[in-house]
Amino acid sequence: MARLRSPGFHPRRPSSFFRYTIVAALVIFAFYSLSRHAQRPAQPPIAHEAPAADPDPVPNQPVFNQPPKSDYTDPDARPEHPPPKADDGSHPIDKLIMDGEQIFSNLVAKESNTLGEAAQAYRQRRGRHPPPGFDEWYKFADENDAVIVEDFFDQIYHDLAPFWGVPPDIIRKESWSFEMKIHIRDQETNTTSNWEWTLLWKDMIDSIVHLLPDMDIALNAMDEPRLVVPWEDINSYMNTASSTFGLPAPKNVKSVFQKLPRPGLGDKTTKIPAKNWEKKKPYWPIVSRGCPPGSPARQAEMQSNFDLQPSISSENAQDHMYKGFVSNSSLATDLCHQPDLQGLEGIIINPISVASTKVLFPMFGGSKLGINNEILLPAPIYWKEEERFTGGNNRGGPWSKKGDKAVWRGVATGGQNMPENWRGFHRHRFMAMNNSTKLALVESKKGRTENFAMPEESYHISAYEEGRMSEWVSEWSDMGFIELMCATQTDDGTCWYTDLYFHPVEGLKMKEQFRYKYVPDIDGNSFSGRYLGFLRSTSLPIKATLFREWHDSRLVAWKHFVPMDSRFGDFYGIMEYFLGYKGQNGHDEAAEKMAMDGKAWAERVLRKEDMQIYVLRLLLEYARVLDDNRELLGWVGDALKDPSIMDTWESFKK
Repeated sequence: MARLRSPGFHPRRPSSFFRYTIVAALVIFAFYSLSRHAQRPAQPPIAHEAPAADPDPVPNQPVFNQPPKSDYTDPDARPEHPPPKADDGSHPIDKLIMDGEQIFSNLVAKESNTLGEAAQAYRQRRGRHPPPGFDEWYKFADENDAVIVEDFFDQIYHDLAPFWGVPPDIIRKESWSFEMKIHIRDQETNTTSNWEWTLLWKDMIDSIVHLLPDMDIALNAMDEPRLVVPWEDINSYMNTASSTFGLPAPKNVKSVFQKLPRPGLGDKTTKIPAKNWEKKKPYWPIVSRGCPPGSPARQAEMQSNFDLQPSISSENAQDHMYKGFVSNSSLATDLCHQPDLQGLEGIIINPISVASTKVLFPMFGGSKLGINNEILLPAPIYWKEEERFTGGNNRGGPWSKKGDKAVWRGVATGGQNMPENWRGFHRHRFMAMNNSTKLALVESKKGRTENFAMPEESYHISAYEEGRMSEWVSEWSDMGFIELMCATQTDDGTCWYTDLYFHPVEGLKMKEQFRYKYVPDIDGNSFSGRYLGFLRSTSLPIKATLFREWHDSRLVAWKHFVPMDSRFGDFYGIMEYFLGYKGQNGHDEAAEKMAMDGKAWAERVLRKEDMQIYVLRLLLEYARVLDDNRELLGWVGDALKDPSIMDTWESFKK
């Protein structure tokens, strides 16, 4: 049966064209790699964004997973959105939407339609042979009608890359000796943990375990990520790892993973470093060590007082913005150029729980900040598909029948808010700026912007310029906390230090939220478990996050969702663009198209089957990193059948 294709897919390209493209690219790369990649292979993108200026453009070059240069001012390390060729008076979001369409078109044009194409795309992007079992992985993906684009798996190689610089016996002992883990032996799973997330992850892995070799998988039991290895250490691991790239001759490649003894019986003499778990609050001193030495995060003074009205400005956001709106949502999650966020995010000010280590070891988790070193799995909450996070089978009706409002309900989480720090919390900020009563007090000079900022003049928000922000926001904003999560919570749910600003409202089930057009999504203690439900709905997600997840490389900002800066200063501009003002035409059709495109794409590439396919690829790669013969392990079935395939890869042979 022919594979069903989503709208916008390009027809299958002939494999001969694919091969000639590779040949041409590699002729260029052979000369280029001698001087460039031996020094610093490039880091892959984690999400697909508007193209950044590339000082060394090489067509089809492999993507190696090296961290950015220590000089944070280097253009390689700080991609910027290219300026438009001319200012035609259009809105900046018009251009961002056009960019998103082009990026998506380029992305899906890379689809592989045969095992051979997938293997060659792998070698081209990764600089290695695919792992053993790659043929079975492809068969599993193909049978489940997956869209197979090599870029979709970039997060795996970003996460695993430093471990190529760590001896395999240390990785193996670290994994089986951790307190919470899943064991795989002889294609069966086992765990001694009854924690819900462990059992959900086990259920996910059980569905593909018949295709997996032996391994042990250490798991993070906390909402918050835990690994922040100093940048200098990661750089050292990456320098070691860079020597392992290459394509051994097919006759020398091994295709069978080593068997492992029962957990606890192997690598007994191997010594592993003590974790020395840190419980520092605020979290910023731990965060900043994950950034390059020359970065603003490493140079900034640490904030210690969070009791004052915060200073909120877009100054540190310019690297990921275009004329006031997010143009690079992946870079927007990078804390290293945004030291002001140390006072504007609950997880950094006062996280619920902290237990961090500088030691690189293979801990798996469901989300992480850009500076964290966990290996990402799909979050258990996505696998479980609980109705309160997804809306169940009700994903919203037709766009034309939805209310022209933005709706949000949630709990005042993000960390432990207290009398002396709540003004810096991100969810409190978003609620306050959408509170028409509070806005009215500010406009009448009877109150102040206690924990948020009115729009910057550069946005030219009409309602603000006319002095009717509160009236305008009240027309379309339906948001509120259902619980205040007060440090001194009373039985009646009040909170003495925020009662002047917030009052709990009635909850609204997800399926009821889908009656409205716009669904902002804001981080909680870690990632937001509602995001997948929002993407699958007929409403439009407006996403602000500092967290990275397994699916980021599959989604295109301004094509499938609206990205928002974590300061939220662009939110009013986003809403004015879509809704219009005082009878002025908005961009309702653009919002509808984005919502429908995001829904169709999520139902195509964010299914449970896609989670299985991602995890299967991840664990095959992880098993290779664990193996003593890892540099010779691979799948070369195509090359053994057709030796001429390797003629295009001579410059990579080890």
